[in-house]
Amino acid sequence: MRIVLFVLLLCWPALAVAQNAATLIADRVELNGEDQLIASGNVAVLFEGSQLTASQIIFDQPSDTLRIVGPIVIQAADGTLLTADSATLDPRLENGILQSARIVLDQQLQLAANQIDRREGRFSQLYKTSATSCRVCGTRPPLWEIRAERVIYDAQEQQIYFRNATFRVRDIPVLWLPRMRLPDPALQRSTGLLVPEQRNTTQLGFGIKLPYFITLGNHRDITVTPYVSQETSTLELRYRQAFETGRVTVEGAISDDTLVDENRWYLFADGRFALQNDYQLIFDIEATSDDAYLLDYDYSDKDRLDSAIQWLRVTDMSLYNARLTYYQTLRDDESNASLPPFIADLTVESSFEPSFGGLIRYGTSFDLAYRSSDVDGDDGRDVARLGADGAWSDSWILPYGLIADAQAGLRTDVYLVADDVAFAQEDLRVAPRAGVTLRWPLARLGANGTTHLLEPVVSLSWSDSYGGTPPNEDSLRTELDRANLTAISRFAGEDRIETGAQAAAGLTWTRFGAAGLTSTLSFGRVIRQQAQDGFTATSGLDGRQSDWLVAAQVTAPGGFLLDARSLWDDTDGLTVADSRVAWQNDFVSLGANYIWLGPDADEDRTETISEWTVDAAFVLNDAWTFEIDGRYDIAADQAISAGAGLQWQNECVTVNVSASRRFTSSSTVEPTTTFGLSGSIGSFSAGGAVTGCGN
Repeated sequence: MRIVLFVLLLCWPALAVAQNAATLIADRVELNGEDQLIASGNVAVLFEGSQLTASQIIFDQPSDTLRIVGPIVIQAADGTLLTADSATLDPRLENGILQSARIVLDQQLQLAANQIDRREGRFSQLYKTSATSCRVCGTRPPLWEIRAERVIYDAQEQQIYFRNATFRVRDIPVLWLPRMRLPDPALQRSTGLLVPEQRNTTQLGFGIKLPYFITLGNHRDITVTPYVSQETSTLELRYRQAFETGRVTVEGAISDDTLVDENRWYLFADGRFALQNDYQLIFDIEATSDDAYLLDYDYSDKDRLDSAIQWLRVTDMSLYNARLTYYQTLRDDESNASLPPFIADLTVESSFEPSFGGLIRYGTSFDLAYRSSDVDGDDGRDVARLGADGAWSDSWILPYGLIADAQAGLRTDVYLVADDVAFAQEDLRVAPRAGVTLRWPLARLGANGTTHLLEPVVSLSWSDSYGGTPPNEDSLRTELDRANLTAISRFAGEDRIETGAQAAAGLTWTRFGAAGLTSTLSFGRVIRQQAQDGFTATSGLDGRQSDWLVAAQVTAPGGFLLDARSLWDDTDGLTVADSRVAWQNDFVSLGANYIWLGPDADEDRTETISEWTVDAAFVLNDAWTFEIDGRYDIAADQAISAGAGLQWQNECVTVNVSASRRFTSSSTVEPTTTFGLSGSIGSFSAGGAVTGCGN
């Protein structure tokens, strides 16, 4: 019979004072004289979240100690697990000695020792210790382990201190250190060295990165990474700080290399803060010393940098957005002076539901495009726009299941133009608009639970522009797709407006298979009263009649996806095609993108663009994963980039090997091949439970 001995402990003064009342459970409890309590048979002691199990416990009142016979298992309140063959401890389980003991931290790292001395419930001193996150299988040595003459584990600071330590791989010594400190696996942040990374490139040679992480309190940290190779001496920095209402991240590097004759650097910073009344402050800074630095060191593949500060507030019925952006180009065929580098925009919008139905939206906006150049024309033009816009919209369900959407609006803009005599310095433009869209979704239930949905759509709209024609700064690239087929104006910005009457018609067929297979096929076209300026040939929107839009999508429960879109001209045939095919399950992840664009003089492109982009990952078995990616220019018959990576991982070690090649070149960037090698040790890096034996 199990006995719960709680009242007896309360009545025993020495034990009660020592423990503030512990709970003892055992098959048999007996008193040996007046000063010993013996519990045996499936013994368990519970105290303040800690639990001890053993085969026998002898409490000796004069010495105020517990002599415990194993097998012993102590589960601490913080999750730490201790096992031992025998032990002598105080009643609080905080001080004492454990023989042939083992500590398991966060179910990841195990420390085995001949003897463990516990002090103050905080320190555990281990003698002749072996530490590993690999599961130990029989007499076979683990894949890696650290053997030390003495180890001190500080449970409060969550730090492990090693003395006279040897790092072994399959029991072969590879590194000896007189002193070493490692964090508890449960510790989220701790000052110390991170896992080194090897990097080898054709430009910078063989190099090593040695990151060092420094905590600066609970809310700040900095990572300092020296990077040294035959061709460069680089210092990388990353600073992070969390605030009560936001966060800031700053990263950068400075290099002295043989590629250029001066120091090179880059700085990226971003932050976000929540302010009063639902406002947000968002900012980012991007800068670099030269056009090739980011690519040479694989920090970023951006060819235009943007630094911005934004003041944003979004609610259900209003929008406030103020933003200032500075652009820095890294392209060979552009200059910062003519981008324009400075863009400012302000938008204030509100909406409400009137008593007669629908939704009314109104607002004002301001845009500024400033170029530092003073030359006349496109390379020096400065443009400012101040506008106001109001619109009403509503929808109804008509007889026979027809769905009608209607909208009407009026826009007024004032433009100020400088450094371009082709446009008036001051101009006023007024643009009314109206449109209605009819949809008729028709559903049919087919055999075997298959559902078919056929939805024809027709849109009629009109808009016009009264006043001058301003320069086009923000509507340079627009393409016809399913999202803007029925829009009144398909220009991406505010400077261009589609004018005149127009009609759009489309048809979408969707099939919902009983087994989960879903397929969609869409057709559409736009017919206008008059041709529109500002659309390129490959936008699909030039001329009075747009290209034919043909789009399809297929999804399957097994993780298969096909998404494709194409534009077809009546005379020239195919003008644009883009598609993505993907398949993903527990073992395979495949993805391929294809894009085809015909020549377009409006976009200064005389050659056809035809490119494949491929990415794939294969889980070969429980340990091995293989990844590849590539980009190939079919029109030019040459590769743009290619890469491959191989990962080996078990329960206690992760190793990554990678190789990549950038084939493209310019006046500032050379083709580069990069090899990388990195790894991590379980429990001290990525973490992971000890679940299997090392292979």
